[in-house]
Amino acid sequence: MLTDVQIAQSTKMQPIKEVAQKIGLNEDDLELYGKYKAKISLETIARLENENDGKLILVTAINPTPAGEGKTTTMIGLSQGLNKLGKNAVVAMREPSLGPCFGVKGGAAGGGYAQVVPMEDINLHFTGDIHAITTANNLIAAMLDNSIHQGNPLNIDVRQIVWKRCVDLNDRALRHITVGLGGKVNGVPREDGFDISVASEVMGVLCLANSLDDLRERVARMIIAYTVDGKAVTVDDIKATGAVMLLLKDAIKPNLVQTLDHNPVFVHGGPFANIAHGCNSVMATKLALKLGDYAITEAGFGADLGAEKFLDIKCRQAGLKPNAVVIVATVRALKMHGGMDKKELGNENLEALRNGIKNLEKHIENIQKYGLPSVVAINAFPTDTKAELDLLREICEAKGVEVALSEVWAKGADGGVELAEKVLNVLETKEANFKPLYDLNSPIVDKIKTIAKEIYGADDVAFSKKVLNKVKQYEQQGLGNLPICVAKTQYSLSDDPTLLGRPSNFVVSINELIPNAGSGFLVAISGDIMRMPGLPKVPAANNMELKNNGEIIGLF
Repeated sequence: MLTDVQIAQSTKMQPIKEVAQKIGLNEDDLELYGKYKAKISLETIARLENENDGKLILVTAINPTPAGEGKTTTMIGLSQGLNKLGKNAVVAMREPSLGPCFGVKGGAAGGGYAQVVPMEDINLHFTGDIHAITTANNLIAAMLDNSIHQGNPLNIDVRQIVWKRCVDLNDRALRHITVGLGGKVNGVPREDGFDISVASEVMGVLCLANSLDDLRERVARMIIAYTVDGKAVTVDDIKATGAVMLLLKDAIKPNLVQTLDHNPVFVHGGPFANIAHGCNSVMATKLALKLGDYAITEAGFGADLGAEKFLDIKCRQAGLKPNAVVIVATVRALKMHGGMDKKELGNENLEALRNGIKNLEKHIENIQKYGLPSVVAINAFPTDTKAELDLLREICEAKGVEVALSEVWAKGADGGVELAEKVLNVLETKEANFKPLYDLNSPIVDKIKTIAKEIYGADDVAFSKKVLNKVKQYEQQGLGNLPICVAKTQYSLSDDPTLLGRPSNFVVSINELIPNAGSGFLVAISGDIMRMPGLPKVPAANNMELKNNGEIIGLF
């Protein structure tokens, strides 16, 4: 059996200029990065602003397990299936972080015969967007420390610095560090730390900006520290806004690539959904809506994280109104949620499946709370039995949700036709009445409790004293009407990664609250979640190699 990278390498790509022509873009609209990648110019984005929008389809999933769900693969396969049916479908998706690429094996360009290419470029440096974000973040950190070193004219309290440095790798040794050691010439000693680049607020503002001017305003108001008197210090206060914009002037432009069967895909922005807002850029999504009759996008991890943030943060800020949602699951993953050991997942077990489906049912119910119709996509595995698939269909249909078998990994477009037909039927027969989950004017504590109780199924929320003090502080500073971005484990509906399925009788703990005034939300840190991952015992990087002929091996 061919690996994902072997399948990608065996595909003959079309020049990106030809792919662009399929959605009405010409060479003047493109800024070429070689033969198979291009950025879309800001002038083109402005020109398309008054075009009509297509229908917006969100792809989400159950809580992930080591058994795999295949959300990105299913999203790409859905677009292939729609295009095979003669529809004009365009994908807008996130670009991968190098952290998981070299850490836990698994890319973010799809898999099998439902992939986006050039796969190796997308999963590695691509067009340099994340590097630009990393540099911009660290420039802010350097200018902040320099301001303190040069007499501290802003009266910054070094104990109240909220801006961290970042790097786009999994490196647990950088979570907590001390800077400024070695004498006065090296700056003021203080505690510091690194986040992974995709958790940086610079990534957030880039992905949520509607234009270059909007990006500039967001960058300027990012809070980086507080003064001794408790006043917020922003990027604009240290006069870093202009320099940051220089670093992001190309990164803000969405990237155009293609599927294996040469359909257009925008890949832009890559925040994680467990520690950030988990959605590709607003500008890429809007391009897909303007240029396609159907725009398909995804939100990271399970619907409790990515979909909630897409619907309560991104859609609110960008004025997006989704028309339908696809919830991806596998029989294998559902059996694992039902208590089955990973080594046994190839065996039929209807009892474990029935118990695990409760996780899927919760996600279906949550999507209904937003007034949106959904379709369940079962990412097929050879070990799935007829009895298991029949049970899954029966339970989902009892919830009023259609089920489609997705075989896109093995069959590409042909394997996505059934799902495409089910999605088209839902779009034609069911009305979307999208509404966010909570009122922005509700108190911060109430908004967090609403998410925890309504989406996770928690009994209550426990706030640390430090968080409650920050709630009071932020409300006094005029940040009380911002939406909430909860950072929690992706593996469970709760904040305990060991509680699989549909847990009950649990309390969610919030132990930190971070202002992301530029992104336009507050980050609530739940449980033991950290914004800098570590490498596993055997990193994927161990098995990677570059041959003398330029061939890449070991990359998925």
